[in-house]
Amino acid sequence: MASVLIALGGNVGDVRTTFRKAIAHICGMAQAAVVARSSDYVTPPWGDEDQNPFINACVEIETDLDPHALLFVMQKVEQKFGRTREKARRWGPRTLDLDMIAYDDVSLQKPDLTLPHPRLFERAFVLVPLAEIAPDRVISGIRVRDGLASVSTQGIERLPDTG
Repeated sequence: MASVLIALGGNVGDVRTTFRKAIAHICGMAQAAVVARSSDYVTPPWGDEDQNPFINACVEIETDLDPHALLFVMQKVEQKFGRTREKARRWGPRTLDLDMIAYDDVSLQKPDLTLPHPRLFERAFVLVPLAEIAPDRVISGIRVRDGLASVSTQGIERLPDTG
């Protein structure tokens, strides 16, 4: 079983319900189990700032799927919730964004998948929820908590649990 970290984001529709359903779909399609799930966080838009705030979270799953098969599952789940990558505005509004952050200690550079995620340590909106569930995980030689300490977390707020 591989330990995989996945970041979730969205700012269109009922994002928190979408996250719950998307995680269930990923686990069902990938025959995966959730190891840990972060809280949800409201975060300022990144890249294209002229849009609503995002909600972000991270999940750790265990799966037997290889990275490309899991990527295929994640893209199918995004499509199920209304995401079409081809037509999407880069960093624009979206119902669901799923990013594979790390897959065990695999290092991969392919046109469709780079592992670990190449911009992880620039993105507080990923590092904050990731540090909640995997603060001591080392990715690209950097411990998650140390990576988080090097970025601004201004404007990021933890949401109350949905119960």
